[in-house]
Amino acid sequence: MIRFLENKFFYYGEIFKLVKEIARCSFTRPFYFHRTIEQIKTLGVESILLTFVIGLVMGSVMTLQFAHGLAKFGGTLYVPAIVNLSIFREMAPIFVSLLLAGRVGSGIAAEVGAMNVTQQIDALRALGTSPIRVLVVPRILALMISLPLLTGFADFVSLMGGFLVMNLEFDMTFGFYLNKLLTTLKVYDFTSGVLKSSIFGGIIVLIACYKGLRTKEGTKGVGDSATWVVVTSSIWILVSDFFMSKLFIVYWMTE
Repeated sequence: MIRFLENKFFYYGEIFKLVKEIARCSFTRPFYFHRTIEQIKTLGVESILLTFVIGLVMGSVMTLQFAHGLAKFGGTLYVPAIVNLSIFREMAPIFVSLLLAGRVGSGIAAEVGAMNVTQQIDALRALGTSPIRVLVVPRILALMISLPLLTGFADFVSLMGGFLVMNLEFDMTFGFYLNKLLTTLKVYDFTSGVLKSSIFGGIIVLIACYKGLRTKEGTKGVGDSATWVVVTSSIWILVSDFFMSKLFIVYWMTE
């Protein structure tokens, strides 16, 4: 039990030191803007197709299930508002973030871990360059920018997918569908999901880089790190979502 607690304190202590170093490197020169742009392309732009698929499926499936369920009680007219409210606030940020935790988180852990086991990280330090400044900061900025944009894109695609289902299955017009959305959804519903996504992006990169920088045991260690990052970041996304949702609801209700 004592050893377990010691390991946990060491783990969180190392995470805290990494966060402090990231904060310091983010606001001091030199800045590597070109690396941030490259990472936005790699982490964000190349994830657009996956985001489109998850957004379309999410909106279509949820609308189909809710529509047929509420049709028994004459509540079909409320489907657009209910479905899109849940997607904008919760489903889109969580699904897109979990998707990128698998694609991006594992990729970052594998890339940084491979650099560590091949001593490229040590080479950067020998050249007087901070690995945090060159490798971590551009990635964390890139995903904290890209993930909210991808979430907004998923919101739009899911909205269109929901409309197609309502139009084909229940002959609902686009004007009526849009009117239900505009009279129900508030700016808060969209911005809360986008803000969550930005925080989720920071969590994914922080965990991935932490594990990558501590990867050992050659190629086996790289594979183990990638797996660990996907599982751990997914758990942290789900846990942090609860507390952020509670915080946003309390703040919103007091406005």
